[in-house]
Amino acid sequence: MDVENFRTEEELKEAITRLKKEKKAVILAHYYQQGPIQDIADHIGDSLALARYAATLDDARIVVLCGVHFMGETAKLLCPDKKVLVPDADAGCSLADSCPVEDFKKFIEAHPGHTVISYVNTSVGVKALTDILVTSGNALKIVNSLPEDEKIIFGPDRNLGNYINSITGRNMLLWDGACHVHEKFSVEKIIELKKQHPGAKVLVHPECKRPVVLLADKVGSTAALLEYTKASDATQFIVATESGILHQMRKDCPEKTFIPAPPDDAATCGCNDCSYMKLNTLEKLYRCLRDETPEITVDPALAEAALRPIERMLQFK
Repeated sequence: MDVENFRTEEELKEAITRLKKEKKAVILAHYYQQGPIQDIADHIGDSLALARYAATLDDARIVVLCGVHFMGETAKLLCPDKKVLVPDADAGCSLADSCPVEDFKKFIEAHPGHTVISYVNTSVGVKALTDILVTSGNALKIVNSLPEDEKIIFGPDRNLGNYINSITGRNMLLWDGACHVHEKFSVEKIIELKKQHPGAKVLVHPECKRPVVLLADKVGSTAALLEYTKASDATQFIVATESGILHQMRKDCPEKTFIPAPPDDAATCGCNDCSYMKLNTLEKLYRCLRDETPEITVDPALAEAALRPIERMLQFK
């Protein structure tokens, strides 16, 4: 059946649920996905939580990763015996794109003697050049686990790297990459929102530029920001990360108010969406399960080298 035959969103969700059971599929969704996809997923989380969960899957035949392409690759590396699907093969990542493999390889070769730490938001090729992977949720802990005098290359996110340098006093050598969403937040507009909502706490993802980070009451990964809202006595929050996280925040804390921090180029809409994350839809998820495509494959020549830094990351609790 094609999606045009479903009269309501609820019917479409029921069809996805039926297909999931028939095909022994598990749906994983990132917090930046559209609300309906988060609601139908078997497990939602940030990139670290999804990686951890993928590593535990035993009974599933199919894993559908509703996120962006590198997340599907990570799931395939951790579940090589399963078919890994994504709803839209064009759902890429601006941060991963900012770090081409050959350029990063030359950068490493130009700075010998460095431990290479890469953000999980990278291609399989970059992961294969890496000693240890990190996410925004564990990057600080992993960097702090290394000797203070260890020479480190950190890529590709310069903002996350700068944040860690400022916290630790280290001088990691940073690759010059960034996320198109987190680069856009407007300091001036956040300050204006604070004037309108003086009691609101400002929540900021560490991929944001330093002037935005300095406005924060809490800096953290999407999962850390979500937990902060649940534990905080505050009732209003200005949220400077991709707007998809607001869906779960509002579900978990319906009595609280969540205000999306606007980007510099916002005209009317105050949201800051990842255009890649939002390529995934319920309709594409249905077709993906029905046709078992697009499928993620990983070059066997890279898989072993790319898996090693992921496994090293997952050793950290």
